[in-house]
Amino acid sequence: MARLLLRKVANIGGLTAALTLLLQTTAHAETQTWKNVQQAGVLRCGAAIAAPYVMRDPASGQYSGFFVDLCRDFAENVLKVKAQFVDTSWDNQVAGLQSGKWDMAMALNKTPERAKAVAFSVPATDYQISLLVNRKNPKFSGAGNSLAEYDKPGVTIAVISGTAADKAVSAAIEHATLMRLPGSDETRMALMSRRADILADANDTNHLFAMANEWANEVLPVPALAKQGVSFALALQTPVQDLAELDAYLTQRRESGEIDKLVDKASAEIIAGQKAQ
Repeated sequence: MARLLLRKVANIGGLTAALTLLLQTTAHAETQTWKNVQQAGVLRCGAAIAAPYVMRDPASGQYSGFFVDLCRDFAENVLKVKAQFVDTSWDNQVAGLQSGKWDMAMALNKTPERAKAVAFSVPATDYQISLLVNRKNPKFSGAGNSLAEYDKPGVTIAVISGTAADKAVSAAIEHATLMRLPGSDETRMALMSRRADILADANDTNHLFAMANEWANEVLPVPALAKQGVSFALALQTPVQDLAELDAYLTQRRESGEIDKLVDKASAEIIAGQKAQ
């Protein structure tokens, strides 16, 4: 009986020691994110295509877009390693982080559901609904960015039916009239023909249209409509100090206006490609 008891105690002691070693090993691994990247010599970024955030030339296979520029710059100038872009889909971005297929996922919106599965950097940019107007439209002479200056009787706002823009604008306006249309081509034609005074859509697509058409002015309304940060995502157990280093990098680049310049660069690339077709 005594021998059996001693054997059980020994087994429990061995199991405790094994668990302690496992926890120590896991904790050590969790504190090595950037160190592991530097030892490997490469920062792997999951790349799901969505212009102007992430783009890929089908002929050369080369990646571009402003999140690609940020990943490459952070890798080369902060971590002192090479950047590698791993082709994936939006459905697999989070799963790829969890399984270690890449170190960062590019251009993910932070949602409560995703925040349970992965860690997020500070936003590199914001997704929101913006307004496109004709600069010469007398209804908006002297108007700024207050939503109330555009939400007036006699103003028609074109939206793509059933989209986030439709939902956000429907909830926010009280006086203007909504014109729900089936697609982006129809809403743009409505604005160009002046059947609509305003086109409400995602700011990334509206920004492209405004850059390509001198007469169009993009307005980011206040209060903001459906605003969400667009960030890098990392493994949930990423050490606080490593996330802070990425946050400091993104904050500096955003506050200096450099990210805005990268957005315009990516947008100009898309416009040039469309003109060449």
